[in-house]
Amino acid sequence: MQETPRCISCQRDIKPRERSVKFFCPSCGEVLLWRCEVCRIHGNKYTCPECGFEGP
Repeated sequence: MQETPRCISCQRDIKPRERSVKFFCPSCGEVLLWRCEVCRIHGNKYTCPECGFEGP
């Protein structure tokens, strides 16, 4: 069973057809981060759990 991705900013589950984005941390490149459509539009901040990088 596959785990549902969670938004790194708001921690809610990301729905399958949602216009979300996934990317590796721009600083350490170790952690795959997901951001939901709402957090992307509003520019909500996120923090990498591995290195502490804060974005956007």
